[in-house]
Amino acid sequence: MVEQKNALSILQRLIQIQSINQNEAAVADYIADLFHPYAAAQVTRVEYSPGRTNLIITITGTAPGKILGFSGHMDVVAPGNPQAWQYPPFSGQITPDRVYGRGATDMKGGLAAAICVLLDLLAAGTPFKGQIRLFATVGEETGEYGAAQLTKQGFADDLDALIIGEPSQLKVEYTHRGVIDYTVMAQGKGAHSARPELGVNAIEKLLQFYPRMAALMATKTEVDPVLGPLLHNVTLISGGDQINSIPARAMLSGNLRTIPAYPIKDLMQEMTALVTELNKNEDTALKISFHYPESPLPGNPKAPFVQLVQKIAAQTLQHKVPLVADVGATEASEYIHAAKRFPIVIFGPGNDSSHQVDEYILIKDYLNAIRIYHQVMVQFLNAD
Repeated sequence: MVEQKNALSILQRLIQIQSINQNEAAVADYIADLFHPYAAAQVTRVEYSPGRTNLIITITGTAPGKILGFSGHMDVVAPGNPQAWQYPPFSGQITPDRVYGRGATDMKGGLAAAICVLLDLLAAGTPFKGQIRLFATVGEETGEYGAAQLTKQGFADDLDALIIGEPSQLKVEYTHRGVIDYTVMAQGKGAHSARPELGVNAIEKLLQFYPRMAALMATKTEVDPVLGPLLHNVTLISGGDQINSIPARAMLSGNLRTIPAYPIKDLMQEMTALVTELNKNEDTALKISFHYPESPLPGNPKAPFVQLVQKIAAQTLQHKVPLVADVGATEASEYIHAAKRFPIVIFGPGNDSSHQVDEYILIKDYLNAIRIYHQVMVQFLNAD
């Protein structure tokens, strides 16, 4: 396995590159340079927009076989107030048991672990069948842009299995909810509150939508045995300019956490139909929009690849590793739209410090992830 010093150096450098919701090209350049000495590594860049470049590293084995993918995103969320951090958020500070910094857990730790495995396979000349394909993607934190782009361009169409290195606390996640974020805008007409008949109250228009939306969601009674029920929450609402004026505009935003029983396209069609119905009233003018909807991952805990990852993780960690569901969504929401279906596992080092001050990763978890990824890649590809 790659030396611990080198593994920590790669993770530290990834953290030091400030890819806050953009600037992933700098991360991609650094990763590409790591593989430059190896002729066997094929490096492909796919630009999303200026300064935002996806990277695909492909390593082909000594004989034909299966194709194993690994996906990790290069962007991170903003660190907030740097003064609130114990260590500077982009220092990648290494202590005896931790590495600190924005993205240490989410998810440059998982990405660095996969990079280390590929570099080790290349340096050692380890024989394997088939192909390994690493996707380093842009825009995961704000909409899975990179995974969507690579899927649409066919880079995942021939995969036989995929690992997404999001922080799972080294548990094996095989399913997760989908997400629909929506906004309803209401257009009214401003007027003085002493002459309301001269205006149209946009907030009252939203109040027509709110109970009807709640009633619609209440009909979705099916409960997934692992993920639970569909969830709906109204999370933002605003309108008006001041207290003595009839509001001309108002806005309501909500969030759905979906389950496989309710496809996101069907839900969006029903919500759009509801707005259309309300707009038949001549006093109502509502407009609904959706923001980067993400499909749920309908995983199978008995899939051989899921079982393989669980077995190798348990052997490496020397304790039982559970099969669990992810409470959020991941890039799997995009990869499931590839030309063929393949098993997807979310498995990576990390903890609950993601998106928080003093985000960190335990060094032991990071090194264990490298060991587990290595064994999964070799055993999956070399199995008959």
